[in-house]
Amino acid sequence: MDELSFLLHLGDPRLTMPLGAALLAWLLAARAWRMALCWGVLLAGGLGLVGVSKIVYLGWGGGVPLLGYKALSGHAAGASAVFPMLFWMLAHGRAGRWQGRALRLGLGIGVLTGALLVADDQHSVAEALAGCLLGAAVSLGSIRLGAAAMPALPWKGLLAGLAALLASAWLMTWAHLGWWMVRAARLLTGHTHVYPL
Repeated sequence: MDELSFLLHLGDPRLTMPLGAALLAWLLAARAWRMALCWGVLLAGGLGLVGVSKIVYLGWGGGVPLLGYKALSGHAAGASAVFPMLFWMLAHGRAGRWQGRALRLGLGIGVLTGALLVADDQHSVAEALAGCLLGAAVSLGSIRLGAAAMPALPWKGLLAGLAALLASAWLMTWAHLGWWMVRAARLLTGHTHVYPL
């Protein structure tokens, strides 16, 4: 497992959130307004749902103990959302079979990330599966809703994407998402302790 552990970082929010922002910037630079709206709303909603599920568990506990489910896997959701969209966008404008292959490759990376999280005992099967399904719904939903009106993606739009990637990656160094989720759970419940994830 040690030789594959670096693959777990493919779902790290410090990678997937900046990458998601970069894809949004690329879409905006291409004036693909509908796709940008679909991607932005669905990605924010999906990652927001992951955060809410973690805050709820931290504050009130619960989950589904029979399945070992506490909260959605953010790593699995992030990888399953961002990589299919990235590869699909890179293949946009090519023959349909290339887009399909690119999409399947991205979904495969999401599933692989989820499987490795389970193998490394970081998440239960239920948590990883729920995260993968949520992420896949984000990417596939964005493509389904926005692809019909999508113009060609100019490669110069990658400059806007790169700028967004670097800026948001820099901002993520101070984001400390876990700390903010614990703080939110304490504030909402009024308790000083939280349930461990």
